[in-house]
Amino acid sequence: MEEDRNDDLAYARMILDTESRAIAAVRDRLDESFLRALDLIEACRGQVVVTGVGKSGLIAQKVSATLASTGTPSFWLHATEAFHGDLGRIRDRDLVLALSHSGETEDVVRLIPLLRRLGVPLVAITADPGSRLGREADIVLPLGRLDEACPMGLAPTSSTTATLALGDALALAASRRKDFTREEYALFHRGGALGRKLLTVGEIMRKGEMLPVVGPDVSVRRSLSRTPGPDGRLSGAVLVVDGDGRLLGIFTDGDLRRHVEEGTEFLEGPVSAVMTPNPKTVRTDMLVAEAQRLMQRHQIDEVPVLDAEDRPVGILDIQDLLEVGFAL
Repeated sequence: MEEDRNDDLAYARMILDTESRAIAAVRDRLDESFLRALDLIEACRGQVVVTGVGKSGLIAQKVSATLASTGTPSFWLHATEAFHGDLGRIRDRDLVLALSHSGETEDVVRLIPLLRRLGVPLVAITADPGSRLGREADIVLPLGRLDEACPMGLAPTSSTTATLALGDALALAASRRKDFTREEYALFHRGGALGRKLLTVGEIMRKGEMLPVVGPDVSVRRSLSRTPGPDGRLSGAVLVVDGDGRLLGIFTDGDLRRHVEEGTEFLEGPVSAVMTPNPKTVRTDMLVAEAQRLMQRHQIDEVPVLDAEDRPVGILDIQDLLEVGFAL
C-alpha cells in the first residue's frame, strides 16, 4: 500500500515536470511576434475578444478575465455561439485573440472570414502556425509541439497549461505597457479577501458630517455633545484643530474614562487640556490593512486621517474595520 502511495506521488511529480517543460518550451519560442501582438493590444481602442471551443474555450475565459482585471478591456466569446447571434458583440475597433491547439477547430476557423468582413485584427495562439488558423491570423503565437502529460497523449494538459501561461504573459505585459497602477487594480477587485487587501483608508473613513472636529478652547462637555452623522454613528473620539484647521490632538472615550475617575471638574475646561497631542495619523491613500497594523501596534481604536497640509479629512474607527471584514 505504501509503495502504491509513493508511486502516485512520483507519477504526480512527473505530470508537473512535463507541464513545466511545456511552459519552458513556449518561453524559448517567444520572439518578435509576441511584441507585435502586444502592439495590437496596446493600439486596440475597443475590447480584446478572446475565443475558443472546448478546453481552449475554458482557457480563453480565464485569459479574458486576466486581461480585464489588469487594465485591458476584454470579454470571452464562445466560437460556436458566435454563429447564433453573439458575433454582434464584436465591433470594428475590437481585437480577436483566438485559441486553438490544432488551429483547425471548425467553429474557430469559420469565424475568420466574418472577422475579415468586420475589419477586426486576429491574433492566434496555436501549436501549428501552418494550420488554417495560423495561416489566416495577422499574428501567430506558436506553442509548437508539446508532449501532453496525459499518458495516452489525448487529454489537453500540457498544451492548455502552456496556452494559459502565454495568455497571462500577454495580459501582464500589456498591463505593464499601460502603466497599470495598484490603485486601478484595486478598483477592479472590490470583493472578498483580495478586495479587502486593496481597500484604502479614504474609502471607508468617516468624513463630512461624521467627522467630529472642535477648536482647542471648546469645553469638554460641548465636545461630547456633537451631533451623530446621517447613519446615527458616532466616533469614539473628537479631533482638536487650530485656527487654520490643522490637527492639534485627539480626545477619545478612553481619555474621558480615565479623567472621570479623578472627578468631573475637567468637563467645563477646554478640551485642549485633556486631549492627546500629536496622535498617530494616516493618509487617505494608505491601505486599510496598513492602518489596521498601525492601530493594533499602538493599541488605539481611532486614528485621524490627514491631507497633505495636516488638516483632518476623516477619522478611521475600529468599527469601520470590522464592517469591511477585517478581523482584529
